[in-house]
Amino acid sequence: MSTNRKVVLFIAASMDGYIAAPNDDLSFLSLVNKEGEDYGYASFIQTVDTVIAGRKTYDWVMANVPEFSHADKTTYIITRSQKPSIGNTTFYSGNLKDLVTELKSKKGKNIFCDGGSEIIQELLKEKLIDEMTVSIIPILLGDGTRLFKNGRPEQKLKLVSTKQFDTGLTQLHYLLE
Repeated sequence: MSTNRKVVLFIAASMDGYIAAPNDDLSFLSLVNKEGEDYGYASFIQTVDTVIAGRKTYDWVMANVPEFSHADKTTYIITRSQKPSIGNTTFYSGNLKDLVTELKSKKGKNIFCDGGSEIIQELLKEKLIDEMTVSIIPILLGDGTRLFKNGRPEQKLKLVSTKQFDTGLTQLHYLLE
């Protein structure tokens, strides 16, 4: 394995750019649930050995899913408060840029940014996201948590692929230049 690890974002958003409805409601994602269709997630997750996620994202997952889906990966939960590690999960309260720079310098597979919007914003500000796959859910939410917040530098994107699915979901895969 080389040390050319990439930070990759694989996320779903409404057509109007929200990753959650008000009150962190993710129920709109079920609009595209289809038996046997994972929109490429299983093959994507095979390219990853490290996960970075925000504490709010982690707390939502732990409250709504029977077990932590990334328990088999080295995981960093970005938080302001120190907590002891749980298995492969480290609660990290240091500098995000320093953490990502260190991870990218080590050998391994890709690093998956699993949200939330504050973590994505910080990584984009530091130009640390290398690739993103955004699945557009066919709904206009009107309000909620924005995928991309204001106040980050302009970044050009290079389209790698688009895929459309019969559920109405459209998937956009970009490299960040």
